[in-house]
Amino acid sequence: MVSTCRAVVAGIGVAHPPPVTQEELWRGFFSAHYAGVARGLAKRVFEHSGVITRHGVVNPLVEDPSRWPTSLRMQRYLTEALPLGKDAVSAALGRADVEASDVGMFVVCSCTGYVTPGLDILLARDLGLPPDARRVFVGHMGCYAALPGLSVAADYVALNGRPAIVLCVELSSLHVQPPTVDPQQVVAHSLFSDAAAAVVLVPDGNGYGVVEVASLTDTTTADHMTWHVTDLGFRMGLSPQVPQVLSHFVEPLVRDLLGRHGLSAGNVGGWAIHPGGPRIMDVVEKQLDLPAEALVPSRAGLAEHGNCSSPTVLLILERMLRDRTAGNAPIVVMAFGPGLTLYAGLLSVTDHRSV
Repeated sequence: MVSTCRAVVAGIGVAHPPPVTQEELWRGFFSAHYAGVARGLAKRVFEHSGVITRHGVVNPLVEDPSRWPTSLRMQRYLTEALPLGKDAVSAALGRADVEASDVGMFVVCSCTGYVTPGLDILLARDLGLPPDARRVFVGHMGCYAALPGLSVAADYVALNGRPAIVLCVELSSLHVQPPTVDPQQVVAHSLFSDAAAAVVLVPDGNGYGVVEVASLTDTTTADHMTWHVTDLGFRMGLSPQVPQVLSHFVEPLVRDLLGRHGLSAGNVGGWAIHPGGPRIMDVVEKQLDLPAEALVPSRAGLAEHGNCSSPTVLLILERMLRDRTAGNAPIVVMAFGPGLTLYAGLLSVTDHRSV
């Protein structure tokens, strides 16, 4: 007979490259990068991005990657992603008090670089994961990738009773594009940042358990968010219509997710919302009728770290658990990305003694 248990968040680890302020980036690089027609637009976008500090393995104040070929960017990806990912996973394992040799599944999420053997294999080797550990690599899902990764890992833990790791690592700083008047590129350059975040899930135990992960995709708007491989790195397409499209789906996705477990928005103690940008957070706040303080962790995450793509929701969740923002009430995590896709996860405390 197959037994099941609930996968519980036992530890989260985060790692960042060195910080640089938004003002420094604008003055020292992007102001000249966008000299000419796009400069006024770019200045306004940077000033209203909600970002104060960002992180990058490549600092354009020191080295300009905008003309690098994709091959050079991928070489740098491997050099930088391995130690950053290792630091995040090691921190998560330490906080969970789990040995790497006990891990049964390793899920790695990344869309900003490609290498074979992949990070899942190389980090499993460097961290000392057992040879029988299953590996899953999640690519090209972008900002919401942590949630399907969490779902896969939680299902494994529930069915097999062994710990699992989810690692998200993104190096958007490798993909600064050449100067352009395209406002979508301006927005991308004003928001994105680098980070790694890892979560360790264990069977049962105390803390927040993964109750359910749900999704909705509107394929009629698939062209609203894109990520194309070019000869000069990866180029983002980010339609200004994204917040409007999300406004149609945020409330039904969350309502149905909570309703399946006898809950409503009023029962939720914490909202870890991916801060894709200020307008997206405004849409979520309005559509879910949330008080302004509900999105304080997400807005603070954007201000302090920028939009780090897939690690971001884990960074916000780590902050909420560390600060006990939600008390013992349920937490909803939500992120958005290509598709156009919305993902939401429900976490709840399995034992009130500790988180």
